[in-house]
Amino acid sequence: MATRLPPPKRIKVYHGVPEPEPEAPKPSPNVVVQFVSEEDGRSLAPAVSLPANTTREGLEVLLNKLSTQDEDPVPFSFHVALPEGPDTKPGAPTRIVIQKSLEADVLGHPSDTFSPEDVFVLYCSPQSVFRVRPATRCSSTLSGHKSPILCASFSPTGNLLATGSGDTAARLWDLNTETPSHVLTGHVGWVLCVEWEAMERKLATGGHDGHVRLWDPKTGKSIGEAMKGHSKWITSLSWEPIHINPSSPRLASSSKDGTVRIWSTLTRRTEFTLGGHSASVNVVRWGGAGGLKGSLYTASSDRTVRIWDGETGRPIYTLKDHAHWVTTLALNTDFVLRTGPFDHTGKKPTSDEHAQELAKSRYDTLLRTTPELLISGSDDHTLFLWSPFGPSASQKPVARLLGHQRQVSHVAFSPDGRWAASAGWDGSVRVWEGRTGKFVATLRGHVGAVYRLAWSADSRLLVSASKDSTLKIWDLKTYKIKTDLPGHTDEVYCVDFVADKVVSGGRDRTVKIWKN
Repeated sequence: MATRLPPPKRIKVYHGVPEPEPEAPKPSPNVVVQFVSEEDGRSLAPAVSLPANTTREGLEVLLNKLSTQDEDPVPFSFHVALPEGPDTKPGAPTRIVIQKSLEADVLGHPSDTFSPEDVFVLYCSPQSVFRVRPATRCSSTLSGHKSPILCASFSPTGNLLATGSGDTAARLWDLNTETPSHVLTGHVGWVLCVEWEAMERKLATGGHDGHVRLWDPKTGKSIGEAMKGHSKWITSLSWEPIHINPSSPRLASSSKDGTVRIWSTLTRRTEFTLGGHSASVNVVRWGGAGGLKGSLYTASSDRTVRIWDGETGRPIYTLKDHAHWVTTLALNTDFVLRTGPFDHTGKKPTSDEHAQELAKSRYDTLLRTTPELLISGSDDHTLFLWSPFGPSASQKPVARLLGHQRQVSHVAFSPDGRWAASAGWDGSVRVWEGRTGKFVATLRGHVGAVYRLAWSADSRLLVSASKDSTLKIWDLKTYKIKTDLPGHTDEVYCVDFVADKVVSGGRDRTVKIWKN
């Protein structure tokens, strides 16, 4: 039987007109790209001409080939700065982050600022090599507290969590098994703050009763009697950094009574009292710069931020630019000071000297490119970035960070110090460049005041806790919500990031653990 050929393909006809031939894709223009470091603006490689549709991954491969020799490839993020002019609206984005390619993100940007004839200055920022997975679900709801949970803090290794509550007790939770560990009873008022020593040997709690207590996390027992001296409640606690004092770090406590006390944890007595503020001291932070024993930074309702010598308590600077109560402070070294010798590799120090060495190395690595910086946030709706030590030390602010419409409730630096995020009673979270204070983006999604923020250890994710009873994890490439975590039945007062777990607590009296 003869083979029959298939009938010829019919030409599609639309209203009597044959279908037009598909247009050939337009060739992508070539553009000149100059790779520069985001840190200091130095050139990382010679300028190159390449197709504008080169993908972000392609740019990363090219930069690694041009700038590193025989090393493991480094992940980078890229952005192009948007020029600022007289017509630039306040709060407008200041950069275009490259997510797909220069052609899609920059040439196709609605601002229509760039053309293929421009030389594209591509700011490159190396990303951390390890990656934290974003939490997507609630893995445990832990009850036990009888009143709202007011504070939460994970231990430096991430194995334990401490929470403080209005029921006068603090509790310890084991994060490996996600079960209760110990109940710490002794305060006769609300437990307002919990703070871990960076070696994880002790936990300090401060209460509405004006007492500071130390606890052994292994047994849950109180170490000695309460440390008394403050006449009003404790507002915050901070430990002396491990790289300064590895064997018996001292503890600083700030109080509503307008003073800060430095306690010796060996004698359990006050070494000295800082008494220069004329109103409530809302925050104390112990930094590593400025002297042999570091410096103490305090923020007060007398509208000032003060810096003190950590060895003698002598006042160094008084920073007076705020117009209202200063309620929150953050250092770009907070994360490395808080976690001391413990990093993402899980290495454990073998002795106090080894711990001091590891902690000093982590601290020095962070400060290689920038001095210890400070951000203060106030009820005057503004934040200030300060650089009190280092080559360009000054008592004047480096930058004034504007944009919040109501009081600033919390500010936090990312662990690598590149970014800072601030939360406000206006329901927004704002992201700033950590070294310059330049505005980067506004993160909108909450429908109530945002109380607390926490960064993941790789500085890629930010989580916020709000009055609207939700937590939100933000993607810092798109500045959009990555994951919404509803589940609490009332306001969420505290949140912390532990490896790839998020822990939160609030008015509904439950601790929730969120995982990928």
